[in-house]
Amino acid sequence: MGEVAGKAQSPDEIRFPELSGADEVSLRLAAIVESSDDAIISKDLNGIVRSWNRAATRLFGWEPDEMIGRSILTIIPPELHHEEAEILRKLRNGERIEHYETVRIRKDGTRRDFSLTISPLKMADGRIVGASKIARDITERKRSDEIRLRLAAIVDSSEDAIISKDLNGIVRSWNPAATRMFGWQPEEIIGKSILALIPEFLHDEEVEILQQLRNGRHIEHYETKRLHRSGRLLDVSLTVSPMKDLNGRVIGASKIARDISDRKRMQQALIDSEKLAATGRMAAAIAHEINNPLEAVTNLAYLLTVDATLNETAQRYAKLLLQEIGRASAITKQTLGFYRDTGKPSDVHMRKLLDDVLEINRHRLCEKDIEIRREYQTEDLLFGYESELRQVFANLVLNAVDAMRPRGILRIRVSKDPSRNGAASRIRVSVGDNGSGMSSASRLKLFEPFYTTKGSSGNGLGLWISRGIVEKHGGKIKVWSRSGCIDSGTVFSVLLPQFDQERREKVAV
Repeated sequence: MGEVAGKAQSPDEIRFPELSGADEVSLRLAAIVESSDDAIISKDLNGIVRSWNRAATRLFGWEPDEMIGRSILTIIPPELHHEEAEILRKLRNGERIEHYETVRIRKDGTRRDFSLTISPLKMADGRIVGASKIARDITERKRSDEIRLRLAAIVDSSEDAIISKDLNGIVRSWNPAATRMFGWQPEEIIGKSILALIPEFLHDEEVEILQQLRNGRHIEHYETKRLHRSGRLLDVSLTVSPMKDLNGRVIGASKIARDISDRKRMQQALIDSEKLAATGRMAAAIAHEINNPLEAVTNLAYLLTVDATLNETAQRYAKLLLQEIGRASAITKQTLGFYRDTGKPSDVHMRKLLDDVLEINRHRLCEKDIEIRREYQTEDLLFGYESELRQVFANLVLNAVDAMRPRGILRIRVSKDPSRNGAASRIRVSVGDNGSGMSSASRLKLFEPFYTTKGSSGNGLGLWISRGIVEKHGGKIKVWSRSGCIDSGTVFSVLLPQFDQERREKVAV
């Protein structure tokens, strides 16, 4: 017996007592409770702690032997003690409490945010004897939620448009300032391409921006143009930053857009003002130098008009020459400030005026073998300053010639524009060409001073001056253009009012 009792047994020979099914379940449940990341605590209906797992020690700092037998109020802030009375009342009624967020105290006095799920504990006969409590520390989540809410409040209250998009350029978020700036409501633009905000002629920009974002680069204070929902162009300053996931992978971009249209307009106005001042000084100097030669040329042109040896055609050309020299002389005198136009508006025969403009520029038209198509549908007179109107249409004709290839077609149409709402009837004069046309960006700037599509051969003042003259006459000038297709071309339409006798007298004063 002694040898048997003292003999070492191999592991295979060791036998443990057999466990009943109920015991095995209890052991498994105990293992689950001890390995849980959440605090799992039980208490009786007086709020006295009866069990305390390892996670409870980790989260609250109390060891089991320090807490078991003590009131659960130990971990509840004094100002929240009333919560426990309400919880115990619900437990006695057999109610379950799920995901109840509150504050609890650690052993060191620090406070943490917890989410509680509390269930009543029942005996076999259904009698409630206590409660099991699962407590999850949500302090970091609450802090993250608070940060997100603050960031969301900042984004929503920002005066700048703040937009996010994915790497395919699809809009994912849109703040109120973006709605104010671009006119789109969030539900109208989220899920659509960011290209909806980018003018067609700048679509290549988005490709470059997305490439830089994929490389993790930031884009700061990039000045460009974007589209309002109405089609209006805006000057904006963009700051674009890559958005990354938890693994550092770039998944999209956040974009801050600031409307700088007013600033750009002020800058451009200052530049234009300086340019105009410089142009004025230069023009005055040139006018001073050419004034004397112009007087001589005027006298020679006059002698040609009275020369009896010239045939009728030559005399007509001489009269046109004298007329144009007179207009040039008047301009130089006005530039020098020595002359104030005392002329009065008069009836203007539009057909004759346009024929004279075409005749004066016949050599330019012949150089390109331009076909002229006159479509004079009315012989109505206009009332205005003939020399100024001649300048407008001469400028439009020369622009059309410059835009066309050899053997192009120039259309000049004069038609009656019906009156509306009792307004004075108008004459529409259209100058059209079948040239290369203009881009939408060029059309938007066409009437700005110093803007030109002719490169170094233009000064960018012709259309600006023309619009001023047309508006002075109470009219409007419009442009239509199409480029990049077979039927490309441009049409300028000048709408000028026809004054009745009462209005003529007012204008003539």
